[in-house]
Amino acid sequence: MNNWTGILRLSVENKQGKTVPKNVFFQGAFKVMRPHYLDQSGQATYFLINPGGGYVDGDTYCMDITVEEEAELLLTTQSSAKVYRTPHVPVVQETEFILKKNSVLEYIPDPLIGYQDARYLQKNIIRMESGATLVYCDMLTPGWSPEGDLFSYELLQLKNEIYLDDELVVFDHLKLAPGRQKIEAIGLMEGYTHLGSMIVISEKMTASFLDELHAALKEVSGDSKIGISELSVPGFTLRVLANSTQAIEKIMMEAHRLIREKWLNKQAVFLRKY
Repeated sequence: MNNWTGILRLSVENKQGKTVPKNVFFQGAFKVMRPHYLDQSGQATYFLINPGGGYVDGDTYCMDITVEEEAELLLTTQSSAKVYRTPHVPVVQETEFILKKNSVLEYIPDPLIGYQDARYLQKNIIRMESGATLVYCDMLTPGWSPEGDLFSYELLQLKNEIYLDDELVVFDHLKLAPGRQKIEAIGLMEGYTHLGSMIVISEKMTASFLDELHAALKEVSGDSKIGISELSVPGFTLRVLANSTQAIEKIMMEAHRLIREKWLNKQAVFLRKY
């Protein structure tokens, strides 16, 4: 696709135990802040910025993120992604993540908010090499509408393809179209309004870790609904249904804390900006 509304290309590498930028390029309605170092581990944290304030009709965004061997990247956003009315052409975002051997990528963005008549198509391709660790998150929340309807967006569609050593190991397709689906029915939102997803892949995954994760999330679940599924490769998916952003964030943060402490030997981080 030509004439992208926003383009971001970011690659990081390990230099003497510290993750540093190798290549940074952004153009249009996409920017990235200078790296932050939140602890003494050498992991780089980047904040993505959409200076336009929201996604509108026909916007197209492209990201290419590469984490070189032994590098560790924590990627988040400065604020929620707001998708407004798209009466003619849906918003499109395409991203390719490349994780080289023994690298770590934690992608923890703020929520995606679909406002009235919004249409949003997202496709991620993630290419991993053996030894890499992936923590990928998404959160979908309904935006305000004049009538007060919770599901006033037209379409939120997210696709994830994950390849491990060039073999497709995960295909995750989430499609919410309130006008064409019984959005509150069993198998969809089941009476809840907010949805969170986490996909985790790592050779450090064990059955005992899953048991510990189940126990930890049970303590913070409240009235949310949680589902954990083991993958065909070492890893798992976590789905959360809730009625508020804060309820999902609490659960996601607990899972993220456990992963960082048990697998990465790092302390928990608090990334929200409010």
